[in-house]
Amino acid sequence: MAKLKEIKQPRPVTADEWKEKVLNAPVPVIVDLWAEWCAPCHMIAPHIARIAEEYAGRVLVYKLDVDKYPEIAMQYQVQSIPTVLFFYKGDVKDAIIGAVPYQVIQRKLERILQEVPGVGEEILEMEV
Repeated sequence: MAKLKEIKQPRPVTADEWKEKVLNAPVPVIVDLWAEWCAPCHMIAPHIARIAEEYAGRVLVYKLDVDKYPEIAMQYQVQSIPTVLFFYKGDVKDAIIGAVPYQVIQRKLERILQEVPGVGEEILEMEV
């Protein structure tokens, strides 16, 4: 585990961790649903990594391998990858399907962050 403010890269998430790490997170969460064989998934991976670095402490970024955890993809009716889901307080707030430029991901995230109160020091120090 690491402190929220120290997490500057996407981290893998499993089906067993989904509720704790994604649905119960204290900040907005971005989940990149991908697969190793998916070329467009690899195309957006640098954008997802950049979001994780630039928004460290304000957002958690996870990657979910749909081949390993198809039940999560089915639960959210994901039919195409890459799919990027934006969560806040356990709810899907937005989604992106397909490979898109960095600015598209950033704009959607910024809209969600406008709804979120500032992140206090106690949350930044929280172990996640």
